[in-house]
Amino acid sequence: MIEAKNLTKVYAGVTVLDIPEITVKPGETFGLVGNNGAGKTTFFSLILDLIQANTGTVFSHARDVRLSDHWKEYTGSFLDESFVIDFLSPEEYFEFIGGLFRKSKEETAALVEPYRDFFNDEILGKKKYIRDLSKGNQKKVGIVGALMMNPKVLVLDEPFPHLDPSSVIRLKKMLKSIGSTGDVTILISSHDLNHVTEVCNRIALLEKGKILRDTPTTERTIHELEAYFSAQLER
Repeated sequence: MIEAKNLTKVYAGVTVLDIPEITVKPGETFGLVGNNGAGKTTFFSLILDLIQANTGTVFSHARDVRLSDHWKEYTGSFLDESFVIDFLSPEEYFEFIGGLFRKSKEETAALVEPYRDFFNDEILGKKKYIRDLSKGNQKKVGIVGALMMNPKVLVLDEPFPHLDPSSVIRLKKMLKSIGSTGDVTILISSHDLNHVTEVCNRIALLEKGKILRDTPTTERTIHELEAYFSAQLER
């Protein structure tokens, strides 16, 4: 589903990403962990053709994402608040997304309806612009914007920060439910090792742009990752 080959990104002479090869198979829930500056957002930005690689190629459904917009039809994504149009209300933003997929206002409302519990009665019908919502609620709008069209590929960069505990639990349940179908390929980055190991069935550790480990999630994964990051503190 998602494949990268010979992928590098260089900023100011510093290589911030260097991935010779990686494949995320259809239906996998892939977690990416690493410290700040490890290259997680850079990797996701390349997958979404937001920045240009210095070398290499990202393929979605075996087609170069730079050369075709085909992948946009089945990909939902949220990297940060810049992905939402903050001078719109949440309802207007969802209608905008629905319009891109030729959905009527009524059809769009039906697509958003399943996420009312996630919104916790703090977003819809409040007559607020997205920019006037809390950081957590802005993130909820962005996440639902990525989910509402039932994408086949879902890319979420740090989806858990700023969410209250109840919303984190709801989001993890949603992601696990979506992932359990085997129909959606999910890529998630997170600083929270517990959240990502709970949701993802495969975890890759990215450090200084390189993937140091990439294994299926087991009962030992969280302990192995904690041991790795603890050892870094002792250096």
